[in-house]
Amino acid sequence: MSSAIEAESGLDELLAAATAAWREWDPSPAHIELASLSENVVYRVDSEAGDSFVLRIHRLGYHDRAELVSEQLWTAALNAAGIGAPSVVSSLDGRPCVPVCVGSNGEERQVVVSPWVEGEILWDLVEAADGDQLERFFADLGGIAAQIHNQAVTWRPPQHFRRHSFNVDGLLGESPFWGRFWEVPALEEKERHLISTARERLVEIFSNYGQDPQTYSMIHGDLHAHNILKTPEGLHVIDFDDAGFGWHQYELAVAIFDYQSKPQFQAIRDALVAGYRSLRPLSDEALELLPAFLLMRSLALLGWIDGRPELDRRELFDEVRGLAGQQAALLLDTG
Repeated sequence: MSSAIEAESGLDELLAAATAAWREWDPSPAHIELASLSENVVYRVDSEAGDSFVLRIHRLGYHDRAELVSEQLWTAALNAAGIGAPSVVSSLDGRPCVPVCVGSNGEERQVVVSPWVEGEILWDLVEAADGDQLERFFADLGGIAAQIHNQAVTWRPPQHFRRHSFNVDGLLGESPFWGRFWEVPALEEKERHLISTARERLVEIFSNYGQDPQTYSMIHGDLHAHNILKTPEGLHVIDFDDAGFGWHQYELAVAIFDYQSKPQFQAIRDALVAGYRSLRPLSDEALELLPAFLLMRSLALLGWIDGRPELDRRELFDEVRGLAGQQAALLLDTG
């Protein structure tokens, strides 16, 4: 069987699972269309009553039910604080997420439903922008990051709250959240040595830095322009799948990571920081760690891409490995 046919068969199985899952929310006929196929599988559902929803089939083995419910608790708290984030639509019997079997092997995955939010993806707007408009977009992105962190540092998660941590162990430890990036098979021995040495240095830097509650709290964890919608009501943040406990500067590093090779990078970075500082303090000392957090994001991505071969991100992997090498060499040279 060809890979194209296999892929089509897989999509058919996922659509069948989505259709079966939707009956837990509404037994009436609905139009279900694939919206995104990446970490999770996301569908747009247009109901017979004329309402639209996001139906997400979560990746197998990434988050269990308790972790998904915890994510929903935080997004509900963000909404209560006036920050646009996904809200939960419970199933007909009141469940916030529902298991569904995918494929002939009965693989069980969790399904979550939220209202569909209309808006323009910030990434598309940034790609078409220049000059002052580009800087405004990143100032707005910095502002929404600050609002998220303002809420997070004063919020007390309930006792049963469970999410991962982007701390030293979670990003750089022996079993990091996205895999042992220094052992990725595609790396050459010279790259592996450089990255391993940089990892040791980062462990030292961030162990000494610590986890002050004013700079370490719940974060979105993937706050880039693809995950921001611009709506008439303001910015709306989507895809909290990576949300966990982490440093605020890591959040900012993720926001500007994709623009490091752009000639406008310094202006983008400055606009993001200015937008953030307009709503939340960020010391110069904390900001000095941003290059180290950008490297940490590169290393985490190496592990993330290697652990998801089905996504076929080889071009991205080559870009990130080159960037990681440059950043690691600079860290070791200046550190």
